[in-house]
Amino acid sequence: MNQENVIEVRNIVRNFKLGQETVKVLKGIDLDIKKGDYVAFMGPSGSGKSTFMNLLGCLDTPTSGSYKLNGIDVSSLSDDELAEIRNKEIGFVFQTFNLLPRTTALDNVALPMVYAGKSKKDRVARASEVLKSVGLEDRMDHQPNQLSGGQRQRVAVGRALVNEPSIILADEPTGNLDSKTGVEIMALFDKIHAAGNTVILVTHEEDIAEHAHRVIRLRDGIIESDTRNKPEMAATY
Repeated sequence: MNQENVIEVRNIVRNFKLGQETVKVLKGIDLDIKKGDYVAFMGPSGSGKSTFMNLLGCLDTPTSGSYKLNGIDVSSLSDDELAEIRNKEIGFVFQTFNLLPRTTALDNVALPMVYAGKSKKDRVARASEVLKSVGLEDRMDHQPNQLSGGQRQRVAVGRALVNEPSIILADEPTGNLDSKTGVEIMALFDKIHAAGNTVILVTHEEDIAEHAHRVIRLRDGIIESDTRNKPEMAATY
């Protein structure tokens, strides 16, 4: 594996059985993503981007082909091994935030560290540090229903960062936010990328994709195009 690559995908195929029929969703994808890259995946409904994201996030395994994440071939791991890789290597940010409703921002952010077996002292220290980095030092004891949509997404971003994962995987991260808040959240992703993190977005919005340095478009289960944004096109705020 190339040491610069955090992700190497070779001839990934994903089929689903629907009764007697086999639906071919991904039809042989090859892809490398380098450490520190900032990538947006786009494509119409049915293009396979959600299925591909589930594979990259180790939420699913391919029908055939190989997927190496940081040199580990994750395409044939057991469910328990995949869960461990997810917690250690991948920080997820979802459109719907996916926060625990009766839990403080601090405890929501610290949750992946519980699964990683970290002490309470370490969890509190690291979660506090991360919440400060996403601008929520004055909201640590608030529960999700006491926070705005943008603040909830910042908590979700903090939770994604807390274990210092190899990649941040964000699925429509501004989908439930108004335009102004969406701009603020994308500025946060720009900052996270500038700090050296590998960021992968899924979006159907061109203005969101412009923040990324590389845009990969899927159609009918294959990569239709893979282009680099010019530096001046990458949005900055």
